[in-house]
Amino acid sequence: MIYGRTDVPLAASFPEEKDRVLEQIPSGFDAVYSSPSSRCTQLAAVISEVYQENKALYELNFGDWEGKTWDTIDRLHCDTWMDDFVHLAPPNGETMLEMQQRILVFWEHLLRQCYHRVAIITHGGVIRIILAHYRDLALRDSFTLKIGMGEVVKLSIPSR
Repeated sequence: MIYGRTDVPLAASFPEEKDRVLEQIPSGFDAVYSSPSSRCTQLAAVISEVYQENKALYELNFGDWEGKTWDTIDRLHCDTWMDDFVHLAPPNGETMLEMQQRILVFWEHLLRQCYHRVAIITHGGVIRIILAHYRDLALRDSFTLKIGMGEVVKLSIPSR
């Protein structure tokens, strides 16, 4: 199913997945940010009672394709989008370039804060874009970065 911005319930395995995440992260964050999707905010609330939702951390907006399955999307439209998803958007959705722009605006704002340790609870697409940015990887190639559901990714950013 295509659910970039669709708010889907957590899997029944969430308690175990949450425990695995908590085992991998330190305690005591200066700030915790979360995508507004409940699949992120529920984990953010476990990490910290005080967290900030930020719309920049949403997954890609698939527009009219949200909630559908890939096999129900018009093949021609889907193939055209897949050939240039960086610059083309699903009907009433957003391009990867637009997604990258909103994420990097958030990221630059975050880096200007006096934080030492921050947790960001978000989606695979957002994580790929941030990692691609740091690895000088073309946006089109960001899907070569494999991000598993519930995976913890740690970045150390030198002070500016």
